[in-house]
Amino acid sequence: MTFALVFPGQGSQAVGMGRDLYDTVPASRAVFDAVDDALGEKLSTLIFEGPEDALTLTANAQPALMAVSLAALRAMEARGFDVASAAYVAGHSLGEYSALAAAGSLDIGETARLLRIRGEAMQAAVPPGAGAMAAIIGLEHDDVAALCVEAAEGGSVQIANDNGGGQLVVSGDKAAVERAMALASARGAKRAIALQVSAPFHSALMHPAADRMAEALIAVDIRTPKVPLIANVLAAPVSDPERIRAQLVEQVTGQVRWRESMTFLAEDGVDMLFEVGAGKVLSGLARRIDKRLSAQSVGTSADVEAAMTKLQGE
Repeated sequence: MTFALVFPGQGSQAVGMGRDLYDTVPASRAVFDAVDDALGEKLSTLIFEGPEDALTLTANAQPALMAVSLAALRAMEARGFDVASAAYVAGHSLGEYSALAAAGSLDIGETARLLRIRGEAMQAAVPPGAGAMAAIIGLEHDDVAALCVEAAEGGSVQIANDNGGGQLVVSGDKAAVERAMALASARGAKRAIALQVSAPFHSALMHPAADRMAEALIAVDIRTPKVPLIANVLAAPVSDPERIRAQLVEQVTGQVRWRESMTFLAEDGVDMLFEVGAGKVLSGLARRIDKRLSAQSVGTSADVEAAMTKLQGE
């Protein structure tokens, strides 16, 4: 078995995630404590108790999901797991920061602070209601890219996420996104669904947030990861710290090339993914992207036991 670790992005959060890890694994508890200390607040209380609307806020959801991912990883490590035994790490959008922390490129506290800045900057980049995102189901990437060009009409709309399984997400000016949805429906899309999001992520409208992240990342010590990162904007491995720094900035306005990233893994011989953290979104996508990929979610103590049994049985 050749495996990679993948880390979920925004949308996978749920009140109570990671609670059993906090209660039962000292190394996992230390992750939540470190995040609380770094942010100067009890984010862990919000994670475990809610309210849901506060946890869903971008500035909270991003460091919260990272905390749960790293808590699950520490629970695996407490059972003898070595990150260096993975072929690659990858993360969906904010999950890329979780992946880098997992691979030793970033400290957990530093990662939490960066994600708080990232969440606040992305939220502040566009006035409320000015931007939108929509999922387009059942059209090819090139077709959606072409209709985005047509729908822009002087505004801005682009592919934000290529999630695989026939799902693409477009992002940009509200009116341009609505035109893209109408065009997609007219051209045979199975569905064109407006997403309930607070900002048009991964679009050109996020340039102010990209500038803010460039400033924040200048002083951060980024170390060479223990295993290569499959970068969202490259769909290819990267290990050089300065290239990682640059692509973290590019990622704010760039496309999350998840389908291509997973295809790269499969073609490079990876046959197993462990989705480390909350939810099962990436595990579901993996099976739709490439039949060569199996996936297992690792977000609870029971999941950790199952994952370690699988790893130690190889």
